[in-house]
Amino acid sequence: FSKDSCYLPPLRYPATCTFKGSLESEKQQYIIHGGKTPNNELSDKIYVMSVVCKNNKKVTFRCTEKDLVGDVPEARYGHSIDMVYSRGKSVGVVFGGRSYIPSAQRTTEKWNSVADCLPHIFLVDLEFGCSTSYILPELQDGLSFHVSIARNDTIYILGGHSLANNIRPANLYRIRVDLPLGSPAVNCTVLPGGISVSSAILTQTNSDEFVIVGGYQLENQKRMVCNIISLEGNKIEIREMETPDWTPDIKHSKL
Repeated sequence: FSKDSCYLPPLRYPATCTFKGSLESEKQQYIIHGGKTPNNELSDKIYVMSVVCKNNKKVTFRCTEKDLVGDVPEARYGHSIDMVYSRGKSVGVVFGGRSYIPSAQRTTEKWNSVADCLPHIFLVDLEFGCSTSYILPELQDGLSFHVSIARNDTIYILGGHSLANNIRPANLYRIRVDLPLGSPAVNCTVLPGGISVSSAILTQTNSDEFVIVGGYQLENQKRMVCNIISLEGNKIEIREMETPDWTPDIKHSKL
């Protein structure tokens, strides 16, 4: 890290995404929000990490902490943050996750008990450091460890885990963000054809295709199938792909 970087703690389960800025120095940026700190506290901080130098196979990063005003997302983990782009502008979208129960409800036995965050959508303007929350009637549950896919002005939310009823519903939501000169417009559409999945790995294989590997479909049931997700226009297609030849330790391990 560069000498003018802020301290970035080793966070567990933060939300991360890439950000393509308009300036040459902003071409490679990474946004990090929330997560668990080493002393098991939850972070509400947002960090912007950029590549400032590459030479002799050595990469130097600069990390800065971004202060937010407005409807600031509470400290959380297991959530998602994605960047959307509309009309030449961009905002970060924060959704889901878990947080500790309010301090007034804490007891010694339940000091570190967690609950689902409210199903609010937060739009975070990184340029001006302001955040605004939105309540969408289609989003009834605060989901954590879901899969999120961003493309242009649209985010797709798949699966997730709800502590309220301990299920992993086959969710598929399409969230579209419009950024006109005035106030942003956010709308959500519930789509058919979702999958039950949480804690999976998402990899982008090309501009319109993603692969989902691993995760859980039930509390004690690992997800051994893999999926290809294809995006074309306003359509999303989810299909199973050929299952890898899993090694015995993966097949039989609990995690």
